[in-house]
Amino acid sequence: MEFTFKIASTAQDFEQILELQRQNLYTLISKEDQEKQGFVFAEHTIEILQTMAIELPQIVAMHHGRVVGYNLAMTATMKEVLPSISPMFTAFETCTFNNKPLKNVRYLVGGQVCVDKDFRGHGLLSRLYRETKNQVPTDYEACVTEISLRNLRSLKAHQKMGFQVIGTYHDGIEQWNIVAWDFRGD
Repeated sequence: MEFTFKIASTAQDFEQILELQRQNLYTLISKEDQEKQGFVFAEHTIEILQTMAIELPQIVAMHHGRVVGYNLAMTATMKEVLPSISPMFTAFETCTFNNKPLKNVRYLVGGQVCVDKDFRGHGLLSRLYRETKNQVPTDYEACVTEISLRNLRSLKAHQKMGFQVIGTYHDGIEQWNIVAWDFRGD
């Protein structure tokens, strides 16, 4: 299958990201599908996606003109826009990465990655992250994100491409793995 990767920039790109997000949102799919297929937690708006796109590229995988995967990236400034992610950033401060406190590492945050279930098994998760890495300034050392402890499919896919668990925390609702991918070791 042929895929193209680009930076999301149009209203149509953002609308298609949100549609794919809705198709995989944990509140809208069965527990069985969550277990088998994985899921996403955060629900964005076009305005939030556009805000995120100001600072970092939001990468989409396209197939025949349709978004079939996306990787959202953000910086720590988003905790001011989305107070609900503040616990994640607080947990990040307790982690170490490559033998130094994470707060001393220049990292971007994997804001959410998702691949259409009809297009899984083609290495898109890895390709989306790699395209993000290629599009951001080279002084970023790592990508850090959180994955629900219940989302084993996502954790395994992230570990397969090189992410390492560097911490865990509970935000009062969910137990999370904090994972990091070393940009310099890849």
